[in-house]
Amino acid sequence: MRDHPRLPTSPGFWRSPLRGPWFTSLLGLVLLAGITVLFVTGLVSYAAYNPGLSRVNDMTPDKGLLGFYLFAWPTDPVWLYRLTQGVHVTLGITLIPVLLAKLWSVVPRLFTLPPARSLAHALERLSLVLLVGGGLFEFTTGVLNVQLDYVFPGSFYPLHFYGAWVFFAAFVAHAALKTPAAVRAVRRRRQEQSDLVSPRPAAPTVSRRGALGLVGGGSLLLFLTTVGQSLGGPFRRTALLAPHGTADPGGGPNGFQINKTAAYAGITPADTHEDAWRLVVTGRTKTVRLSRAQLLRLPQHSASLPIACVEGWSTADQWWRGVRLRDLAALVGYDGDPPDVLVESLQRHGAFRRAALRANQVADGRSLLALFVNGEELSPDHGHPARVIVPAAPGVLNTKWVGRLTFGDL
Repeated sequence: MRDHPRLPTSPGFWRSPLRGPWFTSLLGLVLLAGITVLFVTGLVSYAAYNPGLSRVNDMTPDKGLLGFYLFAWPTDPVWLYRLTQGVHVTLGITLIPVLLAKLWSVVPRLFTLPPARSLAHALERLSLVLLVGGGLFEFTTGVLNVQLDYVFPGSFYPLHFYGAWVFFAAFVAHAALKTPAAVRAVRRRRQEQSDLVSPRPAAPTVSRRGALGLVGGGSLLLFLTTVGQSLGGPFRRTALLAPHGTADPGGGPNGFQINKTAAYAGITPADTHEDAWRLVVTGRTKTVRLSRAQLLRLPQHSASLPIACVEGWSTADQWWRGVRLRDLAALVGYDGDPPDVLVESLQRHGAFRRAALRANQVADGRSLLALFVNGEELSPDHGHPARVIVPAAPGVLNTKWVGRLTFGDL
């Protein structure tokens, strides 16, 4: 049965002349570099959420030692999260053709008999299950998240986070075993005997160079139709693969990307009317309730900042104006260095109704409770009557429809 040419367990079943050590090794080395960057930028993205600061920011409870590297996320440069998450999402989508080509190049090994020749061989094949399964899981959930299509069970954050550690552990073990041989195979540039080489190859329909061109062209196409969402502004029109299920922001000063609308968050005009809405600010010495008119009488400051989200999209810099968070902290007893703050939204359902910001984020003079954007009042979908805007913070920490600020060590 093993040698029957019509069964996939037979080496003769796989007849493509493209398969071989050189083709597989070159794709593997590209993935070695790309997936390493993906893993690092993914960890950086998780740190940007400040999960070690407060449980309200931590979407991956019981992470234990996996949170060993967490650090206080900085506010400079203001485009930091825009860059790191843009690289993470754009590179992940760009690598999809390379990943699929690599899996195609080694598919005969999935049908090798016997499935395990020894204990060591069995362990190696088990690691490949984690490697292939983990890779497909991470890329699939990542693409679905970018498209705002949460069809998988459970929350994206813990699934993607824990899946990344499982996948990368198998990836590191595989790379340690295979990288030296892959480098040698690429340097020799000639086809060598291997279990990937067909014993009776079919006539070639495309050269190895042509196949690599096809893979590279597919990656380039995905790059060009994705990268615009991270650049923002007019480049967003080229981001054909960016999520398009969100509300049309229209034109004018408020005409930039919206992910979460007021209707989705359950915000009604009655909640935000000037006669009903009050900002509650609690601190060391007292609690104050401020109307929008009272906020407008406080010193106003401006900052030019982008919004960058986990899905990889970014706005161009918008001109925000409002009250500095550190000035609001001073109103309730923090005249010196301000502490952390817990921000609570009027939002009725969905994730990140509350978010915690570190003291260094509160202290930055560009961190605002924004009342205006680009010279106009915030629209309902952009957070009217007031929203938080913080340099370099993920979009979900720039809370909209703010109802309460609680200053103190979290």
